[in-house]
Amino acid sequence: MTHAPQLRIPATYLRGGTSKGVFFRLQDLPEAARVPGPARDALLMRVIGSPDPYGKHTDGMGGATSSTSKCVIISESTQPGHDVDYLYGQVSIDTASVDWSGNCGNLSTAVGPFAIANGFIDPARLPHGGTFAVKVWQANIGKTIIVHVPIADGHVQETGGFELDGVTFPAAEIVLEFIDPADEGEGDGGGGAMFPTGNLVDALDVPGVGTLQVTMINAGIPTVFVQASALGYSGTELQDAINGDPKALAMFETIRAHGAVRMGLISDVADAAKRQHTPKVAFIAPPADYTTSSGKRIAAGEIDLHVRALSMGKLHHAMMGTAAVAIGTAAAIPGTLVNIAAGGGERTSVRFGHPSGTLRVGAEAMQVNGQWLVRKAVMSRSARVLMEGFVRVPADVFAG
Repeated sequence: MTHAPQLRIPATYLRGGTSKGVFFRLQDLPEAARVPGPARDALLMRVIGSPDPYGKHTDGMGGATSSTSKCVIISESTQPGHDVDYLYGQVSIDTASVDWSGNCGNLSTAVGPFAIANGFIDPARLPHGGTFAVKVWQANIGKTIIVHVPIADGHVQETGGFELDGVTFPAAEIVLEFIDPADEGEGDGGGGAMFPTGNLVDALDVPGVGTLQVTMINAGIPTVFVQASALGYSGTELQDAINGDPKALAMFETIRAHGAVRMGLISDVADAAKRQHTPKVAFIAPPADYTTSSGKRIAAGEIDLHVRALSMGKLHHAMMGTAAVAIGTAAAIPGTLVNIAAGGGERTSVRFGHPSGTLRVGAEAMQVNGQWLVRKAVMSRSARVLMEGFVRVPADVFAG
């Protein structure tokens, strides 16, 4: 009996923001996985340990949560004026699929440090100290992200005193700029505009739930915002309150599926199961005192509103970076549900409460010829290399 050997593939395991992922250089992947398709998907699923009916990822690098079942592929940029192309794959935990439909804002933080440390930036361009702006082309969604990486003695600085709610230990602060983060164009339900329906607020009919007032926006990542009170929630809920309630999870998935159809992302609700990464569903509420998952007490006066968001069918332990862009963008536009929950009016930044603490994101919106535009969204995160070397997967991963 013959046995398949294991492939040995250079890789780096990084934390970016409140997520973790396995990073690869495109040229280091097996030849069959250097192009999109079943071979690439099969490799990344095996690296993560999916699909896993036990939901543990014991035989892979994944962490059995939406925040830790991620892979990133970095290559020399195909776009003028950019340093690297960044491709992100969200690996399903219990089904055999990789969703390439969106970005991970948290792991975007780690792309800059990875690019510098892995030879994509000429060392002669790096300062001795200060910061270096890595210009990233986000290939999933066709957007530019500028990652301002701290530099010490000509190398990436990873340690520091910046604290990020949802991350246990402090690290060096990395500032992210999401350039033109929103889709533009006429809203017609085709999914190609910041507001796909053309409306700041829509009535969404959801079978078994009712008619909900929602704000649907394409900024950072397609997101459906709904008022917490309309669902019987306060907006201060932590993970267990939602993830321990199968009926609640089913309700949110139904909202997500019908929102996806209304946004023009899918043609039928049955297709939602094949597109788990987008859109996101978030419920919002005005500010109120609450206690975070770590036991920290947050006063209502410290935040502008509450936001709780679901990712891959579960309430997120903190906040996805891309959803934070959607929150900041929607908050900057008077009349959206997010803006109303935050107190209304014009604003250039918002601080919101999430299960792990608070996060501030800046965004400036303007109306041009009757259309809302957002040129940039800004937030601070951190990143750190956790392990580097090689991942191993059985060579028969491509069989069949």
